[in-house]
Amino acid sequence: MKKFIALYMVPPAAMDEMMKNSTPEEREKGMAEWMAWAEQHKQDLVELGTPVGKNKRVTKGGVSDKRNEVGGYSIAQAESHDAATKIFEDCPHFKMPGAYIEVMECMTMQE
Repeated sequence: MKKFIALYMVPPAAMDEMMKNSTPEEREKGMAEWMAWAEQHKQDLVELGTPVGKNKRVTKGGVSDKRNEVGGYSIAQAESHDAATKIFEDCPHFKMPGAYIEVMECMTMQE
């Protein structure tokens, strides 16, 4: 089995809007949907992952605060890249406006 990292992407403005306008009950319901999805795909998920917070960009020129569309991650396993993408087709992440998921194979390092 190959491993894949899935990045849950959402425009920062959409995330801000959702957090501002959703109630605690709506957020709790959304989390329950996530956990039900995770249970349904537990054989596929090596690591459910977590949401991610603020990021910093590190360059040769220094460090700066940045915002990007990465909202969280999961690590999955599948026989192929196409099979890995199918794991995420019914993901509750898509309920967020502008949401998408990037699925990338984790390559092995050559010694």
